[in-house]
Parts: sequence; structure tokens; C-alpha cells
Amino acid sequence: MCDYCLTTIYKALCAGFDNVNKEIKDLIVTATEVEYFPCSLTRWWDTPPTLERLVSIADFVRCENVEDSDRQSLQQQVTSLRAQGKYKETIEACFDLLKRGEEKNDYKSVLIAYLNSAASYYCIGDIDEAFRCITAYDEVCREYGDETDHLNRHNVLFLLYEYNKDFTKAKSTLDKTIALGTRLQRYNIVSNAYSNYSHLYLAEENFEDALEMGRKGLEAAKLHCPPSVILELRVKLNIAQAYIGLRDFEASRRLIDEIGEQPILDSDSYIRERVQFHMLQGSWCSHQGFYREAFEWLTRARDLVNRYDDMYLLEEIQKERCRLCERMGDFETGFYVQKEYISVLLESRKRELERTALQLEVKHSLADLKRKANTDHLTGLPNRYRLESTANGWLREAADRRENIVCIVVDIDHFKCINDQHGHLFGDEVIRQTTDACASVLRGDDLIGRYGGDEFVVILRGVPLDLGVRKAEQMLEAIRNLKVNCGDTPVPLSASLGVADNREGAVLQFDDLFHLADVELYKSKQNGRNQISVGGLLDSQHVQT
Repeated sequence: MCDYCLTTIYKALCAGFDNVNKEIKDLIVTATEVEYFPCSLTRWWDTPPTLERLVSIADFVRCENVEDSDRQSLQQQVTSLRAQGKYKETIEACFDLLKRGEEKNDYKSVLIAYLNSAASYYCIGDIDEAFRCITAYDEVCREYGDETDHLNRHNVLFLLYEYNKDFTKAKSTLDKTIALGTRLQRYNIVSNAYSNYSHLYLAEENFEDALEMGRKGLEAAKLHCPPSVILELRVKLNIAQAYIGLRDFEASRRLIDEIGEQPILDSDSYIRERVQFHMLQGSWCSHQGFYREAFEWLTRARDLVNRYDDMYLLEEIQKERCRLCERMGDFETGFYVQKEYISVLLESRKRELERTALQLEVKHSLADLKRKANTDHLTGLPNRYRLESTANGWLREAADRRENIVCIVVDIDHFKCINDQHGHLFGDEVIRQTTDACASVLRGDDLIGRYGGDEFVVILRGVPLDLGVRKAEQMLEAIRNLKVNCGDTPVPLSASLGVADNREGAVLQFDDLFHLADVELYKSKQNGRNQISVGGLLDSQHVQT
């Protein structure tokens, strides 16, 4: 935003807020909601803002734009990592995206983080965590999600229910997917849902319903625009298997031949579908007693599966090949197939152990990320995010119990001069020793955190305002008694403190409580620093100790 634009806005504001166009108005209203503009909008317009303040607004907007871009990049990174099968890295990136999204009320980022976390946990076999993420996704989705977000939720829930063999809930989820997808005319999703429905009925050997669902899936696939050969082919595979289950071998044969004529099956992009086609051929032969032909088709399927490394499908194929060897009475071939099957089982169990190890690694990694995300790296204290979230929880509970909570804001006097004169490393040491001094006079369940720069916040729970003031006096005395030397030069320290309380539950948000204490801190500075100012029930007294 250029100086000309800022000046134009300034003149418009001087003429009255109602004369500002909507874009500028929204911009400035947003800016007043952040910590740098604690005054209310009404009071702001009583005295038109200075050009310097408008420049600050412009800087705020630039930072917001950068953060928006960073979150969008992180959204793309999350999607890309999951597509590459890097599930641990996906979960870690989702944690970062979730934190940033929650801080900025960016619910689209929150939804993307939860959805990709759920899918990634599913892929590493941690179903409990997957359900936890999808439950959290559901809570946000119900309030802020659009219909596409709800479709994504149904898709992930289906995978989880199918994995747990909870076919009743899986079918209920598919019903919702079909209804919503039909309303949105997302016929590819509707077709896949019917195909999954058919697959569930096949697993239950309910071949009539499997056939019906397959036919409905094929109708939906034909409504999809542009036409999709692979979408129709996937449904036809289930329809043909249903015909086999119903022992309608003529109808299944016609459909199998029709599927086999599709050139798309020769594409390396659809190897899984080619495997399923070979297994379908094997099933058709096996059900009619053509065991040798069935075995050959399953062998081709095995060779293809080895190319894309699906252990679960390979295990299913090898188990069927062993059964076919018994039916053929070919015990020599059966011996070698049995050895292959045992190797597959061992490899499958090995991978289960690897997945379990990966689950533990992810949990330890997330615990470390959470600790770092909630901790100020310089002092080891809770950072602003953890400070706000914890205090907000306390304030909600205090409102129910009419409990008093005191907020103390501490600011080191003349800290900029200390930094300029003695260097930033010494300034860091001053911050560490000051926070240690403050913490030393607090109770074990009191909360102290670094708000930013040289400013700290202390939250006292279940304490009346007068006792909170006494604790502030102890903290100020502890700071004054610090012996901090820069080389051989002692550097005296003092601080300004502001104290306020929640008025026995009347204040519900940390931002509001902090603002009350911050106003008192400002008074302490205005009155000469090295003192305490108290608001609330003590009627804004100044305490000089």
C-alpha cells in the first residue's frame, strides 16, 4: 500500500468512517481486531488515526498476505506428501497446518489438516488415531464446512468402517455419499459409492444386492461428464463377479469379454484394475471346475501385484493359488506355492511390525512437535499460543464457578536500551533471568508465559485481586534484586507491571483480560515505570514499592 493510498484513506477517515468504501472499511476493521490496535472502533474514529497508524495497518495486511500464502503452500505440501506415500511427514506437516489454521481461524486449513491426518493414520494402520482425526474434522465440518468437505468426510469414514468390518456403518456412510453426490451431480463419486456398496455385498455373498448396486453404479458412471471408461470398468468388474456368484456364467462371460476388449487395461496407470480382471477370470474358471486355467490367471495376477507391491492383495491371491493346487491334486506345484504363500505371510507380518514401529515414531514425533509448538525457545516457558489456550479454558471454568482469576503483565523497563547498549545476547540473558525470578515466587499451578519480546504474562487461578497485587509486588522485588553483570559492569533491572482480574467470572476471554492488565501496564509506564498499576476492584490504584 503506497503513501498516496494511505493518505487517501486517512482523509476519508477524517471525514467519517461511513464514507470509506467497503474494501478499505473491512481492512481497517480487521486491523483493529489484532493486538496492535486494542482500542475500540468507535473510540478510534473519535480521534482520526495518524498516518503512522495507517502505515502499521498496511504492514499488518502485508504480513497477513504472507501468512495466507504460507498456509496455501503448506496445504499443497500436505496433499503432495500423502500422494507420495510419505505418511509420517504428512502427519507432521498436518500438525503445523492445523496449528496455523487454528491461530488464524482458517477453517479450510483446519479441515485439510484433519482429513489428511485421518487418511495418513489409516494408511499406517493406526485406526484409533484416524477416527480421532475424522471426529475432529466432523466437528469443524458441521459448522464451517461446505458440501464437498462433507463428501470427503464420508469417503474417509467409509474406509475406516470397512477396515473394521463394520459393514452396517459403512453402508450408512455410502447412503449419505450417494444422496449428497447425486444432489451435487458428482456422478463419479456416486458411481464409486455404488461400486463400494456392491463390493460389500460381494464380501457378504449377497450377490443379488451386489448386482443391483453394480447396475446403479454403472448408470451413474454413464452420467459422468466427460465420459470415463475406467469409471465404468470398475463397476463392471463387480457386476461380473455378482453374476458368477449367481452362477450366471453366460452373462458374466459376455461382460468379462467386453471388459477384456478395453485398451485402458494395458495402461500402466491401471495395473490394479488389470489384476482384478485376471482374478475375475480366475474366479469364473474356478467356479466351473476349470482349476488349471484358474491357476494360470491367478499366477498372472500375482506377477502384476508384485509390480506395485500390494501385500494384502498378494496374500489373497497366494491363498487362492494354494487352494487351486489342492483341487487339481498337483502337490508338487502346491509345495512351491505354499512356500511362496508362507514368504508372503512373513513379509506381511514384518510390514505390520514396521507399521507399528512407524505409529510409535509418529506419536513421539508429534509429542516433540507439540512441546516445541507450545514452548518459547528462549525461556522454556509456555509461549503465547499455549498461554492463550490455557487461560481461555480457565476463564470458561471460572465463569461457571464464579472463581476469580488475576492477570499480571510484566514488561522489563528500558529493555531496548539494554539491547542497544549491551547487545542482544545479553538481552536474552536478561529475559531468561527475569522470567526465572518471576517464576521463583509463583505457586506450582500458576501459569507464566512469554507473550512476546520482553513482555510476560502471569495468570493466577482462584486468587482475589489483592493477593494478586501482593504476588506482583513479590515479582517486582525479585526483579529489582537480580544481579546481572555484562562483563564486570552490573546492570540494574526494574519492570513495570499491570494487574487486573476477571471480575469473578465476568471476563470470558484471555484477550479481554489481557487488555485490562495491559492498560494498567501502560499506566505504570506513563507514571515513571518501576511500579505496579492495578485495575478492577481496587479502582486502578498505583502501587510503588
